[in-house]
Amino acid sequence: MAKLSLHEQSPGYFTVEGNLTFASIDKQTPQSFRSLKGIETIYIDLSKVGKTDSAGLALMIEWIKQSRTIRAQLRFKNIPEQLLALAKLSGFDETEYYSGSTSSSAPNNVTNING
Repeated sequence: MAKLSLHEQSPGYFTVEGNLTFASIDKQTPQSFRSLKGIETIYIDLSKVGKTDSAGLALMIEWIKQSRTIRAQLRFKNIPEQLLALAKLSGFDETEYYSGSTSSSAPNNVTNING
């Protein structure tokens, strides 16, 4: 199991490393952004994520809820294909919070999530 870690590269810009799975996400992970205040946009780069499962998608949804609570816009960058497939399978890709695409039509592989 690749341990999950979240690194703040600069204020509001985070890199996720490891697996986004039931085995790697602990109880504190979903609370990652609760203490952020005064940041208009939070960026989460998922380019270093290994394996994913539905827990990874659930974590993304929880982060969306947190960003709305602190009135910040959330942007995911480099979403793994596995997560895009799970979002489509679950219908999450058709919600107002998800415009999932890693195609070149999204600037710098950023998916906008309005908070």
